[in-house]
Amino acid sequence: MNSDGTMRTGGQLVIDSLRANGVERVFCVPGESFLAVLDALYDVPEIDLIVCRNEGGAAMMADAHGKLTGRPGICFVTRGPGATNASGGIHIAFQDSTPVILFIGQVGRNMIDREAFQEIDYRRMYGQMAKWVTQVDSAERVPEYISHAFHVAMSGRPGPVVLALPEDMLRETAAATPLAPAHALQAHPGAGDMERLRGLLAQAERPLLMLGGSGWDAKSCENIKVFAENNCLPVCVSFRCQDTFDNTHPNYIGDLGMGVNPKLVERVRTTDLLIVAGPRLGEITTGGFRLLSIPCPKQTLVHIHSGAEELGRVYRAALAINSGMKAFAAAAAGLGPVRHGGQSAVEEGHKNYLAWSDPPAIPGELQYGELLRWLRETIPADSIICNGAGNYTSWVHRFYRYRQRGNQLAPTSGSMGYGTPAAVAAKRMYPERTVIAFAGDGCFLMNGQELSTAVQYGINIIIIVVNNGMYGTVRMHQERRYPGRISGTGLGSTDFAALARAYGAYGEVVVKTGEFASAFERAQNAGRPALIELRLDPEAIAPSATLSGIRQAAQLQKG
Repeated sequence: MNSDGTMRTGGQLVIDSLRANGVERVFCVPGESFLAVLDALYDVPEIDLIVCRNEGGAAMMADAHGKLTGRPGICFVTRGPGATNASGGIHIAFQDSTPVILFIGQVGRNMIDREAFQEIDYRRMYGQMAKWVTQVDSAERVPEYISHAFHVAMSGRPGPVVLALPEDMLRETAAATPLAPAHALQAHPGAGDMERLRGLLAQAERPLLMLGGSGWDAKSCENIKVFAENNCLPVCVSFRCQDTFDNTHPNYIGDLGMGVNPKLVERVRTTDLLIVAGPRLGEITTGGFRLLSIPCPKQTLVHIHSGAEELGRVYRAALAINSGMKAFAAAAAGLGPVRHGGQSAVEEGHKNYLAWSDPPAIPGELQYGELLRWLRETIPADSIICNGAGNYTSWVHRFYRYRQRGNQLAPTSGSMGYGTPAAVAAKRMYPERTVIAFAGDGCFLMNGQELSTAVQYGINIIIIVVNNGMYGTVRMHQERRYPGRISGTGLGSTDFAALARAYGAYGEVVVKTGEFASAFERAQNAGRPALIELRLDPEAIAPSATLSGIRQAAQLQKG
């Protein structure tokens, strides 16, 4: 790389590199270990700096940004405690295949390996949690390392990269280097691959298309829809990837998440051709690795994935295609109609999905499923729904209908605390769109302080806290294994609406189904971030189960 002779600090070279790669937004919690970067940002107001309340929230915002854009979400944290706090967001990005770059301020180079104040060896700490972890020890190499980081984060199977920045390196100067933006490198399916797929599809009697994973955009989702329509393919999606295919489309038959429709499970078991485009085929999507036999499934499996290392990792496919989703979807749409017939199977699958997404009654005066029905019929099609983890999400995934790519921000890693920071990132990017964060009481308490970030920046998200006074998922499993022996799963009572008001947001409590519509309208019109607390009967532990019912069944089984 040639220099133009201008001298820049390491901190300035970091920001120059981000600007060259089109970065418009950075999430951080400040620390003295990267003051030189913050100083460089002072002169670059076009980069939107969002100062968060916890490094975990900042990293989760970066993950949400990466999911929405396909470009790396950028996060800066300080050394030691800052880096350890951020690890939750990096784990999400790794398991969700999201491009993220985490920059960590590091101790000075003359203190390395002395267990200096807050020193950690990040190569060891983040080794299995990121695609690449390194330390930049020379200011002149900052552009090289950051260019590499962007390429690694976006190419193949996307994921997080971690760069440690010693604070003295950030202050030293080096000649500026002309920079060009990094471009994602994705494999394309070969002509032979597509011909083999054509042949398998022509012979199939009960084919099924499964979509998910990362690397999709609006155009690739449209192309895969053409492929499904041309060949009368029923379409399901993997865990928390429901926005990959319009849930209202007649070919859509449901999602393979938690609390899955038994009729969809049977469809997967009995298909004679399973075309999987995008998912890794992980534990949740495969029902604990039981839906498909290991290593050779009974179903003829076609597995398309952007990471060559994922193909054959668990399942041996009849046809494995190493390809990015955009390239594969374009090639699949170009196949045209290969098989004819099968419309009745598509219609039956969609009918089963519609019946499954019709909310049943649950205990208590607040019918949570009916609120989801009201939302799906009321809010705009481009609304963004965010959530973390917990039993409260099963209602969201089952009864809401996602209609376009970018509608859903939810961690396939199963991390709690994700919904609120993800909503902040999404609303900052799309201020004109409705953005809703769902959170259980336990989930909200993990990163709910990012509501303060939303208030500070006027990011008018709507948070819906589902409060049942417990860690519901853990309590459900506790009742199944140790019925009646409740230990460690209670949360007591918190007035979340009052907490929201203390932050400067709008807050309201809803205890009955009929109160929700007007409360939601007030939240929309509040002119500030808003929180609606739903007080749910603790008995309503899942859409189709109660706590006492689970306990009684477990007691009977134990005899």
